[in-house]
Amino acid sequence: MATQTTPFTIVFPEWYDARCEQETPFKGYLSDVEVRLEDGSRYKLYFTDPIRLQQTLDEDAASGRPYYAEPGLVVVPEVTTQAIQQAIPGLLRDGFFRSLKLIAWDANQPAAR
Repeated sequence: MATQTTPFTIVFPEWYDARCEQETPFKGYLSDVEVRLEDGSRYKLYFTDPIRLQQTLDEDAASGRPYYAEPGLVVVPEVTTQAIQQAIPGLLRDGFFRSLKLIAWDANQPAAR
């Protein structure tokens, strides 16, 4: 499922259907959300809510790994399609993608102005 907005497109994982969309807030995380910018650059994000983040950190610490890191980590109050769609413009405005590693760049896309 892709959501076209300007100047970016949000591409949800291929398996993210209506059922997953309903269940995701209960899981508290969603991985492999791709953001495609109009210049052709693409980034993979991992969304989580604070409760799930704490649970994961606690589990990792209990197993001897007293930290949690995830590339492209974005914490939102609740992991929903709407929360993700609302977060991306703010991330773009705040320059989040300038410091994030590209997963790909499409040279066929027109350059951003």
